[in-house]
Amino acid sequence: MNLMTVKELLGAPAVRKDITVKGWVRTRRDSKSFSFAEINDGSTRENLQIVFEPSAGDFTAVLPRMQTGAAVSVHGDLLEAPAGAKQKVELRAKRAEIYGDCDPEKYPIQKKKTSDEFLRTVAHLRPRTNKYAAMLRIRSELAFAVHKYFRDNGFFYVHTPILTASDCEGAGQMFGVTSLDLGDLAALPRNDKGGIDFSRDLFGKRTFLTVSGQLEGETLALALGRIYTFGPTFRAENSNTYRHCAEFWMIEPEMAFCELDEDMALAEDFVKNITGHLLRDCASDLDLFARFVDKDLFATLENVTANKYERLAYTDAVALLEPENARFETKVSWGVDLASEHERFLTENYFKKPVILYNKPKNSAAFYMKLNDDGRTVRGMDLLVPRIGELIGGSERENRLDVLESKMADMKIDPAAYWWYLDLRRFGSVPHSGFGLGFERMMMLATGISNIRDVTAYPRVPGYAEF
Repeated sequence: MNLMTVKELLGAPAVRKDITVKGWVRTRRDSKSFSFAEINDGSTRENLQIVFEPSAGDFTAVLPRMQTGAAVSVHGDLLEAPAGAKQKVELRAKRAEIYGDCDPEKYPIQKKKTSDEFLRTVAHLRPRTNKYAAMLRIRSELAFAVHKYFRDNGFFYVHTPILTASDCEGAGQMFGVTSLDLGDLAALPRNDKGGIDFSRDLFGKRTFLTVSGQLEGETLALALGRIYTFGPTFRAENSNTYRHCAEFWMIEPEMAFCELDEDMALAEDFVKNITGHLLRDCASDLDLFARFVDKDLFATLENVTANKYERLAYTDAVALLEPENARFETKVSWGVDLASEHERFLTENYFKKPVILYNKPKNSAAFYMKLNDDGRTVRGMDLLVPRIGELIGGSERENRLDVLESKMADMKIDPAAYWWYLDLRRFGSVPHSGFGLGFERMMMLATGISNIRDVTAYPRVPGYAEF
C-alpha cells in the first residue's frame, strides 16, 4: 500500500492509483447516491475529501461507524475533484477500515466553536481542533527556526542542568527537588536548628529545578565562544496572569567577547529571522489565526520583521512616559520597573514598532548585569514588541571580579555558593553578553493567542497540573 499524508496528497498530481490515507474523521455526510467524509491526519490544516460510491465497494458496515473523531484507514484512487470544489483532488474509496470508533454523543470535540477555557479541560483532545493543531505545527517550525538560526551563525547548542543548586535570578522562587520521603515527616533528617538536613539528601545540599541556564551557559561560552541553550525552565510563582506559566521553555544564547551593543543587535536579528521564517513557511496555519484570532496578525509580524528597532535608554523612556501617567495604572518615575502597559504604549502608541530598552536602573537589575560608569544603571536590555511587551531580557555580564563581589554583597548573595561563577572572573575574564527569550511569549506573538496557557500542549500554572 502507498501510505501518504493528507498534506502530500493535497499537493500530489491529480491522478494516482491505489493510495492509502489514515487519519481521523472530521465530518461525514450522505447524499442519495454517495457518501462523503473529510479526513485529517494532523499534517496540515486542510482536510482530504473521501468519496464513497456504492459501485466501488460495499461500505454499508463501515459508514455508520465513520463518525466525527473516529480513526480510519481508506484505500482508493486520487482523482481530480469536480470543477468548483474546495480542493483540486479527492480520494475515491475502494476499501475502508475503522481503527477506533468514536461515540459522537460523548466526544467533546465537535464541529462548532468551543471556548478556550473548556478546551483546557480536555487538553489531551484539543490538538484535534484546527486551532490547536495549527498552533502545535507552528511551535514545531519555530523550534526548527531557532536551531537553524544559531547553527547558521556559528553557535554551539549546549545542554545546561535542569537540576541545580544555584538561583540565577536571585529571587528565590524555585521548585525544590529532593529524594527524601516528605510523606513521613517524622523520619526526615533534622539539623541542629530543627530544619530538614539536606546534607543527607541525594546531592548533599538543597537542590532545585532551574529558573535559567544562563550561569552555566556563561561557563561554556567562555570556552566555546558562542553557545545557546533551549530547554525547560521553572518558576514557583503564584502568578495567574495571561503571560506566566510555572513551566516554560527558554532560548538563551551567550557570547564571549561581546558587549551590549552587539547583544542588542543579535537579539533584533534573531527575532526578525525567526519571525520571517514563520511568515515564509507557515503561511497556511498563520492564516487561520489571522482569520479567527487576531485580524492584525500579519501586519504585526511584518512590522516585527521589516522595521529597524528603536533603541531607547531607560532614562529617555521615563521622560516619554511620565507625561502620559494619567493613562497608566502604575505611575512612571525614574527607578520604577516598567510594566506591560508602559511597554505596550511605547511599541504600539509611540514608536509603533519594536523597541529595545537599555541601561536599566541598578536597583531593579540582577546581580550579574554589568554596572555602568554612572553607578546607578546597568548594561541590561529588554526587547519589547507590540501586543506582548517584553519578549527578550538580556545584558552584558559583569566581568570585573571586584565589582561583581561588591554587588553580591549589597544583595546579600553568599559568594561561597557561586565560587565557580566567580572563577570565570579570576581566570581569563572577558566581556561577554547574552539574553533569554521565552519560547511561549514568542508563540503568543506568532499566533495572536492572548493567553500563554494556549500556546503549549499542557500548561503548568498555579492550582493546575492535570494531564
